[in-house]
Amino acid sequence: MPSIEVETRSRVYPAIVTRGILRRLGDYIAPATSKVFVLTTHDVWRHHRDALEVGLDGSPYHLLLFDGGEERKRLAQVEALAEKMVAEGADRSSLLVAFGGGIVGDVGGFLAAIFMRGIGVLQVPTTLLAQVDAAIGGKTGVNLTAGKNLLGAFYQPLAALIDPDVLATLPEREYRSGLYEVIKCGIIRSRRLFRLLVDESGKVLAHAPEVVEQMIAECVRIKADVVAADERESDLRRILNFGHTLGHALEAETGYSRFLHGEAVAFGMRAATHLAHLTGALSAEDGVEICDLLDRYGPIPSLKGISAERLVGRLKSDKKTRQGMVHFVLPEKIGQVRIVSGLSEKTVRIATESALAGLGCR
Repeated sequence: MPSIEVETRSRVYPAIVTRGILRRLGDYIAPATSKVFVLTTHDVWRHHRDALEVGLDGSPYHLLLFDGGEERKRLAQVEALAEKMVAEGADRSSLLVAFGGGIVGDVGGFLAAIFMRGIGVLQVPTTLLAQVDAAIGGKTGVNLTAGKNLLGAFYQPLAALIDPDVLATLPEREYRSGLYEVIKCGIIRSRRLFRLLVDESGKVLAHAPEVVEQMIAECVRIKADVVAADERESDLRRILNFGHTLGHALEAETGYSRFLHGEAVAFGMRAATHLAHLTGALSAEDGVEICDLLDRYGPIPSLKGISAERLVGRLKSDKKTRQGMVHFVLPEKIGQVRIVSGLSEKTVRIATESALAGLGCR
């Protein structure tokens, strides 16, 4: 049972990766908790209600159903959920269980952060993407029309309980979307993880338990190490944004309706790899390996009709832009990246055009 400690200034907590932990959820609820609120979506509740109720062992809870989707990850939804909690008698000693994918984790974490100035939250992720990334590190938030996650807070959970068993009900497209975040972890921090994804791709795609658990635990360790060094994304933690700069622009440009988050990140990683090659930061050999691995776990939905110029124009409102300078995370070699700024708009546009055309990184 891998239990990885996430050490931050605001809280130290466990991220536990083990099959069946959902059925032991009650072990992680403090006796002093007044009310338990479970935030989830209809599909997650349909598939996993029985296991969660076994985990709660008969303890009462209040259900908060959320329709999900990036287009509903908005402040108005948070307000509506908070009103329901007030109506059910929530107080400062209440607990919120964010039981779902990355969107539920983001919304639930943000709601917990601001409800009565902060209540406890357990992150119980049910998608691969959330298990390897979103549930760890305390980044929470909702979207604005102008861009993704522009309203949010850093708010650490009491624990992240990661049960690989729940992935059995995950649609294949959602599973592959999560694999792109696993690829990201390999590129930025772990050549060993990258080689696992290359050498064991058949087992990864077949959901082989030992490989799935190994890659989840490795991603959680990477995320925990980075967050421990930089909780509030002032320096090192920014490497976790590899692929997200243009990935977020793609999501916003398409109204959060065409691409899953991991798919948009896959596009962003390809664009960043082209950018690294254009600027001389990355060898052609490593660039080819990165793009070949992205192709192996694809394809992503069609990019037809999307304008590079419009995507680049959206970068000005990205939350990673500082003092008018767009920052990019670029690979230097597999397992190592660096943060750069001051790149010309022309160079960024050429890299974006190459990614939109699906070109290899040669």
